[in-house]
Amino acid sequence: MKKNLISFTLASVLALTAAPYSFATNDTTIQPSNDYSQLVTKRQVVDQLLNDAVIAFKSPARISHAGFTAKMPSNMEIVTNRLLEAYKLEPYRTDLLISAANAQIYNKNVDRAISLFQQALSVAPDDIDLHAYLAIWQHFKGSQAASDKHMTALAKLNPGRAADIQRIFATVDRIVATPLKEHADKDKLDDKGAIVTLGYALNPDGSMHPILIERLETTLVMAKANPDAIIILTGGVPMNHKTEGKLMADWLIEKGISKDRIIEENYATSTVDNALYSSYALARHNIKHAIIISSASHVRRGQTLFEIASWQTGPHNITFDTVSYPDKPLKELAIANDAELLGIYRDALRTYGMWSYRSYPLESR
Repeated sequence: MKKNLISFTLASVLALTAAPYSFATNDTTIQPSNDYSQLVTKRQVVDQLLNDAVIAFKSPARISHAGFTAKMPSNMEIVTNRLLEAYKLEPYRTDLLISAANAQIYNKNVDRAISLFQQALSVAPDDIDLHAYLAIWQHFKGSQAASDKHMTALAKLNPGRAADIQRIFATVDRIVATPLKEHADKDKLDDKGAIVTLGYALNPDGSMHPILIERLETTLVMAKANPDAIIILTGGVPMNHKTEGKLMADWLIEKGISKDRIIEENYATSTVDNALYSSYALARHNIKHAIIISSASHVRRGQTLFEIASWQTGPHNITFDTVSYPDKPLKELAIANDAELLGIYRDALRTYGMWSYRSYPLESR
C-alpha cells in the first residue's frame, strides 16, 4: 500500500511539472503562471553562476587564464559578470546588483559601481544601504551635490544611519589630514595603553617579509619604552602552516619581550579583520589609548578601521595614534591619493557592518 502511494505521488508531481494545469472550481480557473520544470532549471543556472562567482572571488590569481581570448579579465570582472547574469534571470534579486557594484569598487571602477548602485536604487528607492553607498562614492568622486542628495534621503529614512555616515566622513577627513610620523606623539603611554602591530603577508616559505620585520623593529622600540603596555599582534593568513601573529610573537619574545604582554591574533585575513578582532582585545583590557604600527602607505586605513570598530566594541572614548614604517618616503605619501582613499572608504563601510557581498554563497564582509 505504501509503495503504491509513493508511486502515485511521484506520478502526480511529474504530471504537474510536465505541462500547465488548471482546476475548475465553480466559475474560477486556477492556472500556474510558470512552467515548474523551467523554474527548477533557472534556479540551477543561478546557483551555478553564483558558484562560479565564488570560485573567481577565492582564486589566488589576480587574472583569469581560462579560455583562448587575448583579454584576461580580472577576478572581480568575472565576479561582476556572473552576478549580473544571475540578476537577468532573477531581476527581483537586488542583492545581486549590490554585490556586483561592490566587486567593481574592488576593481577600482567607481563609475560603474555607482551606475549599478543607481540601478538597484531604481528598484528599491528606500533602501538605506544603497543611499549610504551612493553618498560615500559620489563624495569620493567629488560630486558633492549628488552625495548631499543621498544624505538628505538617508536622513529622512534613517537618521541614525545618516549620522553614522557623516561620522565616517569626519573620521576619514581628520585622519588623512594628520601628518604621518615615524615616532609616536609621546614616547610614554599612560596607564591602560596598548601597542597594536598589523601583520604583513608572509613569504611563500612561511618566513617574514622584510617589511614585517621593520614593523617589528618599530614595535620593539615602543615595547621597551612602555614596559606596562600590552602588545597585540594581528595577522592570520597562513603560509606554509605559519601565521603572522605567531611569528611576530616569537620574534619579539626572542628579543626579550615577555610573552605575558603579548596577545596573538592569528585569525585576521584582512585589515578589516585586524580591526574587528583586535577591538575586542582592546575592550577586554579596557585600553584607553592604542598606538597602531604599520607601513606608512597602510596606517591611515588601519587607524580609520580601528576607530570605526571601537564605536561598537568600546572602550568608550578610546583614542588612537599611529607610527609609520616608511615603506615609501613620507613626503610622497603626505597627501592620500585616490587609490588609498578608495581603500579607506571601502573598508570603512565593511568595518561599519555593510557587507560588500551579500548573495549566498558569495557572502563576505
